[in-house]
Parts: sequence; C-alpha cells; structure tokens
Amino acid sequence: MAVVGVISDAHGLLREEALEELRGSERIIHAGDVGDPSILEKLATIAPVTAVRGNIDKGELGRKLPKSEWVEIEGVSIYVLHIREELDVSPKAAGIGVVIYGHSHKPEQQMKDGVLYFNPGSAGPRRFKLPVTVGRLAVEGGTVRGEIMELSVE
Repeated sequence: MAVVGVISDAHGLLREEALEELRGSERIIHAGDVGDPSILEKLATIAPVTAVRGNIDKGELGRKLPKSEWVEIEGVSIYVLHIREELDVSPKAAGIGVVIYGHSHKPEQQMKDGVLYFNPGSAGPRRFKLPVTVGRLAVEGGTVRGEIMELSVE
C-alpha cells in the first residue's frame, strides 16, 4: 500500500500540524496556491513532491510549476490541477482513477463514473468558517481510499 499526502492552498503558510499529518507519506501532492517555494522544500524533506501552479503562484514559482500533472502510483493514474473547472480531459476515458484539485478551500471527495474527485481543502490561513485540512490517499491493488484530516489550529 502506498500512502500519498495531499495538500492545497497553503498560501505561503505551512503549519507544523500539516507537516505532522503528512509524515509517513511516500509521496506528497500539492494541488496549487503554494505561495512560497520554501514550502515545497520543507515537504520534500518528508517525501518526493509533485506540485502544480495555483492562481496565486506568480513570478519564478509560477514559471516553475506546471498547470497540471499526471502521477502513477501503484497502477492508479492521478491527475492533479488547481481549479477543477479547468479539467480539460475526460478522466474516465483517459483511465484516470483520481482527480486531485484545490482552489475552493472546501474539503470534499466524491466518486463519479469510477473516478475519485479529491480536494484536501485548505492547509493555509483559515478562510471564512471553513476547516483547515490536509488529505491522505491510500493506494493499494488498483484501488484508492481518501481521507480528510482537520488540523487543530486556532
């Protein structure tokens, strides 16, 4: 089984609580709005990082990060982008098992046509009354199980 840590919308803030939840991951996926390149460096001390550009990722960071990324883990194809509405492929037709996205700051996961759509929510500054969260995927035998963890922060 592979454990994949999923984080999004850090907006320049990487909380210790988020790092604790991501420890033990074999890979970390950041679904955009990183805000500060040092966040990716810190995440890389835990596991290899795949990250995409969010709408606030400008300048050098924005130029370095791709708009979308494909990752294959344990035979499961994962497509990563920041804004779900900008998805430009048919996940089912392309054989994608998971679509990871962020942007809304709202954690959610749903199965649709055999594809898991997974938003870990926002790990950065609290927005509105939404929880501060990160996610985890357990990938085993071609199947994926998602979990959202709420961080205990003020």
